[in-house]
Amino acid sequence: MVGKRITDLFLKAFDQHYEIYPCSVKERDKCYFFMVKDKQKKYLVVAGWPSKLQELNFNAQEEKKIINSEQDFLFQICPVTHSNLIPLRLILNYLKPMCSNKFPLPSFGTGDRLGIATPAHIQAFQGKSIFPILAQLSTREITRTESSLQRVMDNAIWGCFEMGFEGPFGSDADHIKDFDNLQEAINCGFTLYTLDPSDYINNELINYSREEIRQKYLGLPDRREIEQRYLDREFQIGSKKLYFDQDNLAEITLTYGEAIKYVVKCYQFLKEKNREDFELEVSIDETPHPTSPLAHLWIASELHHSGVNFQNLAPHYLGDWEKGIEYIGNIDTFKEEFKLHFQIASQMGGYKLSLHSGSDKFSVYPIFAHETGHMFHIKTAGTSWLEAVKVIALCQPDLYREIHNFALSCFDRDRFSYHLSTNLKKIPDMERIKDEDLINLFSNNHARQLIHITYGSILREKDREGRYRFRDRIYQTLFQHEKTHYQAVFQHIRHHLDLLSL
Repeated sequence: MVGKRITDLFLKAFDQHYEIYPCSVKERDKCYFFMVKDKQKKYLVVAGWPSKLQELNFNAQEEKKIINSEQDFLFQICPVTHSNLIPLRLILNYLKPMCSNKFPLPSFGTGDRLGIATPAHIQAFQGKSIFPILAQLSTREITRTESSLQRVMDNAIWGCFEMGFEGPFGSDADHIKDFDNLQEAINCGFTLYTLDPSDYINNELINYSREEIRQKYLGLPDRREIEQRYLDREFQIGSKKLYFDQDNLAEITLTYGEAIKYVVKCYQFLKEKNREDFELEVSIDETPHPTSPLAHLWIASELHHSGVNFQNLAPHYLGDWEKGIEYIGNIDTFKEEFKLHFQIASQMGGYKLSLHSGSDKFSVYPIFAHETGHMFHIKTAGTSWLEAVKVIALCQPDLYREIHNFALSCFDRDRFSYHLSTNLKKIPDMERIKDEDLINLFSNNHARQLIHITYGSILREKDREGRYRFRDRIYQTLFQHEKTHYQAVFQHIRHHLDLLSL
């Protein structure tokens, strides 16, 4: 009731100029904090006695003092910035990410390319027994959206504040590939570090003869030590027996050996530089070929042998895991091999198996959940972006048509970093689609992939005057239709979680 009196006083003082996010209202030591919006943007409101607010040192762009018979009361309108988040997090200390290993739960990451979907993600998690990773964006996505690790973290935390969400939640510095980004992530306070050693994975062995592979393997300085650990050894994994002979050991060692060394260096860097608790994920999914169970066993064993304490491992599973569409492959074959992957993980330390490109892989979700005993990690990102663009198609069809036609023009340039089966000829002709039917394009895999992978070009494109061609209008549209946007993202992510039987 006290909070209600404060917000009523605020609305009266500012002539109903702002709309309050009621879930955001918090009180600490007779000071009040909540989020509001006008027709353009969102703001943090700090309210309390003037002397007290002066101590808190928020950066306000507008103030209004209410004078009454008891004591003066001050409202500060503050921009939603990193500098204002610093004192807010000191006051509301639950606005800090945590490690998921403190909670015996599966975990699920909701990447947010636009930085505005966290409130909808939080709604999707409500009532589910799962640990949410709310700050998550890969290095590639950060570059293409002109964002930063700090902005990814801040956007997620402001979303938590808007929803009044008191956690727990995690943060994932996703697909880190160099030490500068690793240090930046440490500075920002991330709790999960996903190392991407794909630049060190040798994918060229398929072009070598068996003799060429053998000669390269014989030249490895640590070959004999590796052979002592694996050569001619049989490993009982569940009901299966995995066996290393010289040929498969040579191929696996040459493929992943340098990647293991890179991960070890990164882990040592993290232990030295990061004084906070952290978790580690090792991603080996960014490869053209699936990770065999034997390779998985070798990788996990080598990481443990090198003293790397990792919590998640992301192999490249059997089948095609294209962005933003269903799993492509034989689901029964996937299930049988996935069982073996999980048995390896169980016997090698009990780490979580992680699924990247998890967006819209609905057919494998029940398998992933059941076979892991509901201890897994899944990442999504692009699917929330697709839901946002779907809202634009619904609410601003002319803008969507512009975006779609531009995406067609840059698709060939943007597809280079993805494995895709997209056929642009299978996308319906835009000139023949009515506005009310545009939303049906998002049921077409080829149209989904078109929008999914061109996001960076769409958000970065500028006109001759240096103004963003689409970006500002995208944000404006989603701001004006925020409830529709939140509802669309909520329903879509909730569908993912429901299929995991959580």
